[in-house]
Amino acid sequence: MNEKKMGSSIARRRFLARLGMGAGVVGASIVSAPAMVAEAANDAPWRPARHAQDDWYDEIPGEHRFVFDTTTADGMGLALHFASNYFVANQNGYGLKDSDLAVVIIARHKSTTFAYNDAMWAKYGKYLAEQAEFTDPKTKEPPTVNVYATAGDASSVGELIKKGVHFAVCEMSTRGISGRIAKATGVQADSVVKEIGANLIGNARFVQAGIVAVNRAQERGYSFVYAV
Repeated sequence: MNEKKMGSSIARRRFLARLGMGAGVVGASIVSAPAMVAEAANDAPWRPARHAQDDWYDEIPGEHRFVFDTTTADGMGLALHFASNYFVANQNGYGLKDSDLAVVIIARHKSTTFAYNDAMWAKYGKYLAEQAEFTDPKTKEPPTVNVYATAGDASSVGELIKKGVHFAVCEMSTRGISGRIAKATGVQADSVVKEIGANLIGNARFVQAGIVAVNRAQERGYSFVYAV
């Protein structure tokens, strides 16, 4: 083989070698791409799913967010007291306005009835008190008004609503309460649910279940405290 042909043969082998190496690299990239995507997905921070039913949490104005969970009559009283202190401390210590604070109080289990207004307590007080395992501390009898809605008290429902506090009321618990009332009075449980729903305290709304509201509030950035 002359020198010219030998040079051409060597050049061809080098070219094919480089081509084979490149194909190997490209092939490796294609094979490893899914693994790289999966690894990137695993490294991404977890984020909760968002549901339209919970958008109201974001509609409450405020630079700071706080949710109080209550399950007993005493727990509701403490939550109202703590919420009042929260507003006072932020005003005195930080110069904040009421509108700077987003506060939600969840009424579920045995505190649910304290999210109903005086009309419901006047009509169904006996049954509401039984469910809450609560008697009026003054009369020792089932109350005929919502004792936590007393006007003039800084930690009363009415005063806190003026500051912008919202209440999430357990519909699941309300259905249980309505069933008890329906059985005792002979009315339809669904009609009692509707009646109660139309007679919640101000700034209150039904949520599917109080325990779900606890979860969703925290996922929306609300700090959490359980009042017992």
